Amino acid sequence: MYTELNSILNTTPDSFTKGEFILVSDRQSDASFLIHHFLSLYLRARCRVLFLGLVQSFNHYSAISQRMGVSLAQAKEKGQLVFLEGLNESLSVLIPQETDTGSQAMDFLRDPSVDLKSLYEFVRSSFSSTGGRREGVDDTDQWGPPVLLVDDLSVLLSLGVSAGAVLDFSHYCRATVCSQLQGNMVMLTRCDGEEEEEDDGDDEGPERLLKGLTHQCSLTLHVQGLPTGFCRDIHGQVEVRWRRRQADGQYTQNKLFQYKVHDKGASFFARGTSSAVL
Repeated sequence: MYTELNSILNTTPDSFTKGEFILVSDRQSDASFLIHHFLSLYLRARCRVLFLGLVQSFNHYSAISQRMGVSLAQAKEKGQLVFLEGLNESLSVLIPQETDTGSQAMDFLRDPSVDLKSLYEFVRSSFSSTGGRREGVDDTDQWGPPVLLVDDLSVLLSLGVSAGAVLDFSHYCRATVCSQLQGNMVMLTRCDGEEEEEDDGDDEGPERLLKGLTHQCSLTLHVQGLPTGFCRDIHGQVEVRWRRRQADGQYTQNKLFQYKVHDKGASFFARGTSSAVL
C-alpha cells in the first residue's frame, strides 16, 4: 500500500468510498504496481476480496504483497481472499483431466465467441451469502464490503473474447458488486499503441475496451511513460481522473503526477518536482 497514493486519492484502509469502480490502465508502460496497491489496501481494510488473476500466478502476487507487509496465504486461509488463478484454470479447460475439480469460471474458452457468463457467475456466486465459505473458516460476515480485482481484462481479447462481451461482463459486475452490494471494483486494462493510433477502425480492440470502461468507471488511473523518454529516477506519469455525478451534471477533475517504483513501494510527486530534476 502506497501512502502517498492514498493521500492523492483521499483514501485509507479505515475510510474509502464505497460503490466505486476504479479503472487502472496503461499505455507503453506497466500499471500492475497499482493493482498491488489496491490489493494491499483492501485487505488491510478487512474487505472480502475476489481477485481474478488472469496473467500471473498466485505466487507472483504473494511474493510482491509479502514485501508490502501483506500475506495473501493467510488472507486465503481465513477466507478473506478468493483467488482465481486464470493460468491454471485455463489449462484445466483446454486439457481436461478425469479428476478435475476446478471451477467453471473459464469455460468460455471452449467458445470465446459466446460471452463471459461463466466468469460472471463465478463472481456473483463468490459474493453470495454462501459462496466461497469453507468448512472450518470463520463466517464471512466478519469482513467489510466486497471488492473485485481483475488483472487484466485486455488479456481476454487475445483469448478471442470480443470487446463488447468484456464490457458486458464489467457492466454486470459493476451492477452486482458496486450497486447491489455497495462494494468496490478495480480492473486493469492495457493499450500498446500510440495515442494518435487510437482511431484505427478496430471496433473490437483494446482502444474500444478502454473507452467503454472509462465511460463506466468513477475513477481512472492511467499510467504511461514519460513523453521525454527514459529517466532513471522517474519511471513514468499517472493521470488521475475523478468522475462524479452531481445534481447539475457530471463533475470531472484531472490531476497529473509522476512516479517512481521502489522495491517495497512507490513515490508520487507533482510533475517537475522530483529531486532528480530540481
